[in-house]
Amino acid sequence: QPSSTLFPYTTLFRSRGAIEFLLVQTRGSGRWIFPKGSAEPGLTHAQAAAIEAFEEAGVHGRIEEVAFVRYVCRRQSARRSAGRSAAKSLAVSAHLCEVRRLCNPKESNRNRTWFSVEATIQRLREGRKNEDGEEFVRVVQQAVARIEQLRSATSAVSDRPRRHDPQDGLHRVQFEAPAETRRRL
Repeated sequence: QPSSTLFPYTTLFRSRGAIEFLLVQTRGSGRWIFPKGSAEPGLTHAQAAAIEAFEEAGVHGRIEEVAFVRYVCRRQSARRSAGRSAAKSLAVSAHLCEVRRLCNPKESNRNRTWFSVEATIQRLREGRKNEDGEEFVRVVQQAVARIEQLRSATSAVSDRPRRHDPQDGLHRVQFEAPAETRRRL
């Protein structure tokens, strides 16, 4: 039974030729993951996902307002009942974000690395239960399909997407580092 909270999740990519995904390592387990966080009051899920991408990976880019996939993530709860850990299911909303540039992440000790599609799938499966690994495979496959769909839609209109092109589902992320932070980078 998933909780009622929908967690925004950012699938970061670049597609200069081959598609690559940007993953960050968690501080606790060291597993690779896309940036993820909680829904924020007053923000859309895409805006909350953009903030997480900026804070965890230092990403500036264009994000798709509508989630391209939703899935259930299982977590072990710290609470134990009758000697067993309780599993908690969370609903996750995944948004595509095309990375335009990177700066230093706001959160320290975040290793971020670009991976090919195949290596992304491998990294997301490492250290996870089989069903969770399969969910990540499905997310990556759907992300690739959506990226290819966006590529073909924008190339049909022109070689370069226009700023407000209705065929282009990605929008400029409105979260930039404060000016004093940009000067230090």
